[in-house]
Order: sequence, then C-alpha cells, then structure tokens
Amino acid sequence: MASSPCGTNVSNFDSGLEIKTRSVEQTLIPLVSQITTLINHKDKPKKTEKTLRAVQRVGQAVGVAVGRFVTVGEAIAAENEELKDEMGLACFEARRAGDAIAHLTDVASADQPESDGRTTIFSDKTAMVKAARMLLSSVTKVLVLADRVVIKQIIMSRNKVLVTLDQLEMVSSFQEFVQIFSQFGNEMVEFAHLTGDRQNDLKDDKKKARMAAARAVLEKCTMMLLTASKTCLRHPDCESARINKAGVFHRMRHALEQVIEIVTDARGSSDAQHLPVSIYLGIKDFKVRVERLRETLYGQSQESLASQLEGVVEQTEDFTDSAYTSHEHREGILRLCHATRQELQQLIADWMHAQSFNAMEATEQMELSILKICQFMNKLRCELHKAAVGRAADLLKCHGEQVVLEALKGSGGEGNLEAVAESSRKLTEQKELLLETCRLLRHISGTEPLEITCIHAEDAFQVIGPQIISAVQTLALHPTSKIAKENLDVFCEAWESQLNDMAVLLREINDVFEGRRGDKKTYLSLPRPGKHSAKMAKAAKLDSEEQTTMAKLGLELRLLTSDVDVESEKWEEQEHEIVRQGQNLSSMAYSIYLFTRGEGLLKTTLDLFHQAEMFSEEGFQLCSSLRAFTAQLGDDERTLIILETEKLMTLCQQLQMTVKTVVQGKASTFQKVDSSIQSIKSIMTVVVYLLQVCNRLVKKIQYRSDVSSLGSPGSWRDRQSPVKDDPLHGRNANGFGVKSLEQHMASLTFLESK
Repeated sequence: MASSPCGTNVSNFDSGLEIKTRSVEQTLIPLVSQITTLINHKDKPKKTEKTLRAVQRVGQAVGVAVGRFVTVGEAIAAENEELKDEMGLACFEARRAGDAIAHLTDVASADQPESDGRTTIFSDKTAMVKAARMLLSSVTKVLVLADRVVIKQIIMSRNKVLVTLDQLEMVSSFQEFVQIFSQFGNEMVEFAHLTGDRQNDLKDDKKKARMAAARAVLEKCTMMLLTASKTCLRHPDCESARINKAGVFHRMRHALEQVIEIVTDARGSSDAQHLPVSIYLGIKDFKVRVERLRETLYGQSQESLASQLEGVVEQTEDFTDSAYTSHEHREGILRLCHATRQELQQLIADWMHAQSFNAMEATEQMELSILKICQFMNKLRCELHKAAVGRAADLLKCHGEQVVLEALKGSGGEGNLEAVAESSRKLTEQKELLLETCRLLRHISGTEPLEITCIHAEDAFQVIGPQIISAVQTLALHPTSKIAKENLDVFCEAWESQLNDMAVLLREINDVFEGRRGDKKTYLSLPRPGKHSAKMAKAAKLDSEEQTTMAKLGLELRLLTSDVDVESEKWEEQEHEIVRQGQNLSSMAYSIYLFTRGEGLLKTTLDLFHQAEMFSEEGFQLCSSLRAFTAQLGDDERTLIILETEKLMTLCQQLQMTVKTVVQGKASTFQKVDSSIQSIKSIMTVVVYLLQVCNRLVKKIQYRSDVSSLGSPGSWRDRQSPVKDDPLHGRNANGFGVKSLEQHMASLTFLESK
C-alpha cells in the first residue's frame, strides 16, 4: 500500500471517509505515488534543466489526470440529483488542487526571481503539501460518492427482484407463472452480476464471506423456487407443498436483505456481524495476555486472566459433552485443560511473588510457566482441531452414499407414508449431527471468514432438512406427480451440494491450520513473460454480455470440479497416478471457471486457450495411466476402462484441434471460447466417472491380494455398479446436477458474476 505525503495510509488519511472497496483504493494509489514523488523531491543548490523538466512533467500529468477524473465525476453528478451538490463541491476542490499542483511545478514559475512573491516547490513545500492534502481529500470524496451510485444500483435491483418475487408468490396459473418467472430470472441475473462485482471489490474479508454466503443461497434457491412453485400450482390444496414453497420465498427474501445490509454497511442487523467468540480466538487472546506479562507485571489482574481461561475451558464442553467425541479426544482435552489450570495457578503465585519485591520484569520461574501455558494451549488447539475435523470427515464419509435420501425418494414415490416418516426421522437425526459438527468446525476454523462460512453451512442444513421432508410428504400424497418428484430431487441435490461444500470447507480449515492460507490451488500453466509472444496474435477480451453467457458454462464447470474433488477424496491412495492427474485436471478446470467470472490468472482468451491446451495434454497423460492400469484388470473390467479411455482420448483430441484453430474477429473468438469450455466440460464428466470406477477397481484388486476366497466378479459388479453418466444432467447422479438448468429456462439461474 502506498502512503500519502503526510505519512498516513491511503485508506484513512481523511477522517470520515472510510474506503471499503479495492477499486477506490487502487484508483488512489497512482495519484498518491505521483504526489509523493513531488513532495519528496530533494532541493539542490544547482537545479539542472533535466530535473526541472521531470518534476514539471509529473505536475502536468497530475493536472491532466485530475481534469479527466473531474469530468467523469461531474457527469455522475448530473445523472444523480441527490449527489449533485456534494459531488459538485468535491469536483471543484479537486480541480482547484490539481491546477495548484500544476502551477507549483511549472518551470516558468520556478524561473521567476523569488522577490516577485511566487512560491514554488523548489523554494517552499508548504503550498505543495497543502495542495496535495486537498487533492487527495477531494478525489477520495468523489470516489466514495461515485461508490454510492453502485450501492444505489444494487438496492434498485434488489427492489425490482422483491416486487417480482411478491408477484410470483401470488400467481394462480401456470401461464402467469411462466411469464413472471421469465422476468424474475432476468432481474436475478442483473442482481447477481452487480453483487458479484461488489463481492470481488470488497476489502473486508468478513463482508466478502457474508456476501458469498447470501449469494450462494440465492443461486440455489432460484431453482428451488421454480419447482416448489410449480408443485404448489399443480397441487393447490396440499399443505406440505405450501409449506415447502413458503420456506423458499422466506429464505430468498432473507438473503436479499443480507446483501443490502452488507453493501449499505448496516450495523447490528445481522447475526454474522457479531460473531460469538470461537475457541480458536479465545485461546489466541489468552496466550497474548499471558505473554504480555513479559513486558509488564502491573498492567492486568490475576482474576481476569483466570476468568479468561475458564471461559476457554467452558467452550471446550461443546466437544467433551458431545456423545460423538471419541474417548481418546475427550480425555486429551480434559487433561490439557487441567494442566493449564494448574500451571496458571503456579504462574499467578510467581507473579504475585515478583510484584512483592517490585520486580521490573518476569522472573525465570514466571518465564517457565508462560512457556508451559502457551505449549498447553497449542496442544489443546491441536486436540480440538483433530476432534472436529475427524468428526466431520467421518460424517461426510458415512453419508456420502446418501442412503437416507434414496430411501426418502423411494418411499415417497411409492406413497408409503409410514416409510416416509421413518426416513424423515433419520434425515432429521443426520441434520442434527451436521449442525453440531458445523458448530465444532466454527470453533477451530482459524479465521473469521471461515467462521462465517461454517455458520452459513449450519443455517443451510437447518433449513434444507425440513424442506426435503415437506417435499417428500407432498410426493407421498401424490406419488404419480412428476413435478412433485422433480421438486424433491432439487431439494435433495441442494442437500448433496451442501455436503460437497462442507468437504471443501474442511480442506480450507485444514489449510489454515497447516499454514496454507491461499485459495484453491491454481494450476500455473501460463506462459512466462517474454515467451510464446511471437507466435500469438493480439489477445481478445470478452465484453460484459459475452461474460454473462460464459457464466452459465462456468457454473456447470465449477460443479464438475467439485465432483472430481469429492471423488478424489474417496481414494485411499492419494498419490496414485490416476487420482493425481484427475486432481490436476480439476485444478486447471477451476482456473477456467474463474476466467468465466473475470477472476484468477487467466486474463484474456489467449490465456484461456493456452490453459485449454495444457488441459488436453494432462488428459492424454491420464489416458496413458489408464492404459497401464488395465493390465491389472479382468476382461470385462478392462473393456469398460478401455472404452472410457478412448472416449477421453477423442475428447482431448477435439479440444486440441479447437484451441489450435486460427480465428479472426470477435465473434469467431467467442465461439472458440465457447467450444473449448464445452469440450472441457465433457472431459470432466468422463473424468468423474473414471475416478469412481477406478477407485472401486483399485479396492477390488487390493481385496484380491489380501483375501484368497473372493466372491465372483459378477456379484461384485451387482453390488458396486457404477453410476452412469446422464447426458441430460451433464454429470453423474451422485453430485449436485445441472438437470434443472438444462431443462428449465437455464438463463434464469442465478449466475455467478463475470
């Protein structure tokens, strides 16, 4: 971050103007840099012509830039009556300050005799500092006022969505519903882009996490709203259908309000604004206070330190009181809490003794106790982390096959109310386990954004569970209803998607714990600066309309990368060539998904095509590994893998041909981008299926080597039959499908931002 001339940070040099977005901050940095150059200019007894001209050029550049900047600000003022006066004054001050800087750095002024009363940067910096302060203050005010326009756009977009949402809730015919839902979808796409841009621009990571959570709810609820409303229209007298629909509308309105709270910076109106203190933060703060005793023995009380430790110990009861915490973890947590209590008593005794003879620093005995307490606290955090993460991993593994959901679908389709009630009870038990696990994960997540994500996951399970039950009750009452069945499928897919999100969250928490703080790994396959440039034509950038079209493709690709990650996690042998190459493909596909949002390392279409070429090469490597793997298989199994490998090989060849095709013009480039991503989607679909099948075959091979008496291959295949790809869904049935996106007005989905 550049600093202002007065030695203050760009974000707060002018009291009362808090900069909340990166775009405002980044706009100011070059200006701050130029002004700093002027302020730091060294006076010399002899001023060369070169020095004078250089300083003048900087001053003129500032003046010209401010002039252009103010012109834009004045145009914004003209279009927004409520900002006219404030913006007009800020623009006037900015223009005046810019002119002053240009004058102060003018060589002609500097050449005048000092007796003529002129003051320049070379004789007195006071005027320059004053002008710089005014310029930075006024420019920041213009930017902050312009930012209000963005907020106003988001609020207006939200208001349009709310009006249409009210109309949708009141419709009584399919024809009216389809007409209004089409309008609603367009409004949601607009809202998605505005809020997505805002989310990417926010500086505060907590607000960013809250915005992501609210937008995720809106994205998933849009499809739920479609099927829940259609079910209610088809079965208007069904109470469970009405409950199901009402839940979706309530959740969407709540998420819309959350977004507005974030963009308007409304305080105190959201639970996530005031996070309860987690054990992680409690331990961190307690350690800081204990270590502070090294600096001063008289700044805090023994009672408050003991009380703070008891607060941490009390929070560990969430772990020790749980019936699902292992005996080993429970004993470890209790033992460490007891040891810390004892050592704190010893520290307090040594501390009081040191105070009795007016010691100025911690004694050796105190230093030893401080080290022991911090060591115990670190071990406690590790024990809590292992307990929570182990619990979550076991739960995800246990419910990975979705036995309860399948039972609900089956009993609902048969109209078996008794079986529906039993399966609903099991789903409720599963929900309660997930809620408790989310709370434990929040305690040890390590960052406030991840805490917010844990709270969001808890809320999602809390809401979706009862919605699934109301949906299956409707199907049980109308077992032949296709729309009721489709509605249940959508809610079950949302549940599965939330479990996948929880698996991703678990990895992120582990990354923080192990010191890997970055986002999802990015496959660094871009050409290095200076290379490949001779072979490439000028890069083409997608405009906003084309980015909107790309967003749907990107969302589908993101879902497939999640599938690959989930399937990869199921492999016991993580270093196996097949799973490692599958993960590489997923990582590259993820960077392409980020491209569709205007994020990540891929900035232009040329970057995308280079990444797609690397993707196809990695696909060929996977084909080679699959061929080697078939040597270990029986005839039927070998045939299956060979067929899928040939399919994968063909798709990789098609992708290579696409990216190597020379195109000219924007339309052709966009078509090439679309074709490339479509091919990558098809490859990822095959990879998901291959990871499933190969994992089962690896386990079967291992089983053969360990056990001499084994059941027949036929009976094994009956038990372990792989899930076939569904071309309509675009992916297998185990994950969060995009069936509804394909079948029902795909453009109306809540698309992620460009």
